[in-house]
Amino acid sequence: MAMTMTQKILAAHAGLDTVEAGQLVLVNVDRVLGNDITSPVAIREFNRIGAKEVFDKDKVTMVMDHFAPNKDIKAAVQCKMCRDFCNEHEVTHFYDVGRMGIEHALLPEKGLVVPGDVVIGADSHTCTYGAIGAFSTGVGSTDMACGMATGKAWFKVPSAIKFVLKGKLNKYVSGKDVILHIIGKIGVDGALYKSMEFVGEGVKSLTVYDRLTISNMAIEAGAKNGIFEVDKQTEEYVKERAERPYVAYKADEDAVYDETYEIDLSEIKSTVAFPHLPENTKTFDEIGEVVIDQVVIGSCTNGHYNDLEEAAEILKGKKVAKRVRAIIIPATQDIYLKAVENGLVKTFIEAGCIVSTPTCGPCLGGYMGILAAGERAVATTNRNFVGRMGDVKSEVYLASPAVAAASAITGKISQPAEVLK
Repeated sequence: MAMTMTQKILAAHAGLDTVEAGQLVLVNVDRVLGNDITSPVAIREFNRIGAKEVFDKDKVTMVMDHFAPNKDIKAAVQCKMCRDFCNEHEVTHFYDVGRMGIEHALLPEKGLVVPGDVVIGADSHTCTYGAIGAFSTGVGSTDMACGMATGKAWFKVPSAIKFVLKGKLNKYVSGKDVILHIIGKIGVDGALYKSMEFVGEGVKSLTVYDRLTISNMAIEAGAKNGIFEVDKQTEEYVKERAERPYVAYKADEDAVYDETYEIDLSEIKSTVAFPHLPENTKTFDEIGEVVIDQVVIGSCTNGHYNDLEEAAEILKGKKVAKRVRAIIIPATQDIYLKAVENGLVKTFIEAGCIVSTPTCGPCLGGYMGILAAGERAVATTNRNFVGRMGDVKSEVYLASPAVAAASAITGKISQPAEVLK
């Protein structure tokens, strides 16, 4: 029976020759992930079911990233609970302040995920790792608890949508624009419980970081996961970071897809998602004057070094508009250090930005950039729901790092061409 990439990975991890859409399977997982918000719930469930030890201390990962460094007493209690659990069970991959990063940037950077893996995480954006050919998806904290105890998870095998990419992106157009374009096209429920599979000649023109962004936001189209074919670029990225072997799965030529979309990357324009859904997208021929109060460049979606580098290129020698607060958040310690060493942080500070330690912070309305009623933010984050970054009467506009940086300078939603004339 012909299978998609996702179906092949699930079949292999379930010990089956084939699987089909809709089938329930019990699979062995390669990694179980939690953060400082979701892990405490999972730990309570782990203890409630009477589990005595984690299935594999090397395959459980906890990252303190949402409210870390501790925002308040409650955050401190949450992190302490995770810290104590990982110490008790000798969990190898526990990442706390000083070692942590935003989880979905940190795991690929540390080589903890490789092609062909099955990864579950108690965070909806766990689908990020499809960028390097893994099946990864978000689960609830109860599923995380069972995964930590047994190393297994139940799935209903998803059907799939194929996205055939061709062409090459124009300058200052990135993976963020690609996924916003797709979500604008198919809607926030357009891929509901389906696998979004990306193939075609255009894939090779996308950086691994573009792919991480696209896979990360597959959930914003309702997808179970997003996944890219493994190519030379993927292999080079993985081999620099991981030592264990991996399997690159490719869909059968006669695999069945619910739908197929052809996308010419050269035709994609800078795209902005207006409040209050990621599907509410507009390009600059549709955008009027939208005055803003804050810019956030970072998050698991766009806090990679290349994102910061692009923003710095636009901000260099310029100043952030007086009415705008510009917040830069490198996604990991390594990215932060590289940005310091290469002068990016100097550029940001001279432009009037602040630079934060790695944290999810403002993305979920946690801290480090909360919006008041009536305020507007351009953010490179992944969600712009009502109240996502603060007051329910605030507004979040999702955009690429290039658009965010340009907007910080002008004080209104702008594209790079407006400030680089």
